[in-house]
Amino acid sequence: MSMPPDKPIRILGIESSCDETAAAVVCGGLDVLSNVVASQIEVHQKYGGVVPELASREHLRQIVPVVREALMQAQMKFDDLDAIAVTQGPGLVGALLVGITYGKTLASALHKPLIPVNHLEGHVHAVFLEAHRENRRAKFPSVCLIVSGGHTVLYEVTTATDHTEGSAGRSSYRKIGQTRDDAAGEAYDKVAKLLALGYPGGPILDRLSQAANGAQAPPVKFGSAKVRGSALDFSFSGLKTAVLYHLREHPEYSAGIATREAALARGEKTFAELLPLCDPQTLALIHEFQRAVIRDLVDRTMAAAETISAESILVSGGVAANSELRSAFEKRAATAGVELFFPSRALSTDNAAMIAAAAYPRFRAKLFADVTMEPDPALALR
Repeated sequence: MSMPPDKPIRILGIESSCDETAAAVVCGGLDVLSNVVASQIEVHQKYGGVVPELASREHLRQIVPVVREALMQAQMKFDDLDAIAVTQGPGLVGALLVGITYGKTLASALHKPLIPVNHLEGHVHAVFLEAHRENRRAKFPSVCLIVSGGHTVLYEVTTATDHTEGSAGRSSYRKIGQTRDDAAGEAYDKVAKLLALGYPGGPILDRLSQAANGAQAPPVKFGSAKVRGSALDFSFSGLKTAVLYHLREHPEYSAGIATREAALARGEKTFAELLPLCDPQTLALIHEFQRAVIRDLVDRTMAAAETISAESILVSGGVAANSELRSAFEKRAATAGVELFFPSRALSTDNAAMIAAAAYPRFRAKLFADVTMEPDPALALR
């Protein structure tokens, strides 16, 4: 497919890998014209985590109105689009299937190219989108930490994507570290469940950790996990278990947990509602848990940057919205003299702008899919 040289490429991105139904229009790989996300948090809160069957059902219900809203905000019609991009994986197979089926149908009806995108590469491009807004450009090679509820992984990014019109330049990736068990975001959710603080756990634990400043309570210390294999690999299952054992050994936490369980049952789940129900000892425990998670994420990422002589560090994914994580990375990166890049908080969590942006270099390289494309729940990023 050939395009007029002066015509910017407009791609509709569709994201449905987990519990957000999202659609966005991105022009030229960097300019976000719309970015609509329908969250399923309310649906899954009562279960303390994502229920795959319910997620698929919600995607079916939301995908048509979400795409329509994305086009309306971009002030476009379907015929104005140059391509349709969909998340092929990794993710929940049923959730992925909804987005892929809709994308296939749309691309076929419009006679537009269909572009498969790796969800993890989307998170990398979320960083590029934010850098573009700030008129910054990352230097390579780079270390990229993708940290979320489903992923905690380190990549070496060795080639910058060239967004110049007419170029087919693409980034290349080499995995250099990963979690051996729970993802960091998953550990947040499980600890929040143990403490009866609702779902998702990351945002509420982050705010409560900050509220623990100066809390007078017996100190709780969690050490770094000893991981077999690569020194750049993570492990958070042991930390979650350490919190569980600490709660079992200290029954004084039980009354507070029961009080918060009752509050959640009444629908009281905001920070303002839960903070008064957390005593100083609970706040200190939350603060130490978060400190341990952030320490491991930052230490191993900085070690990876040193190992490959990285020119920059990229951090993306839902946990990248954590305020203490951002602060810790900023201090360490400044000390090391390495430039640091985060997406905005809106682009850190799952969204479709990052999928449309990641599709742009694939469009230039004519890496299109046909109707035989299937979801790949374990799709690797290369």
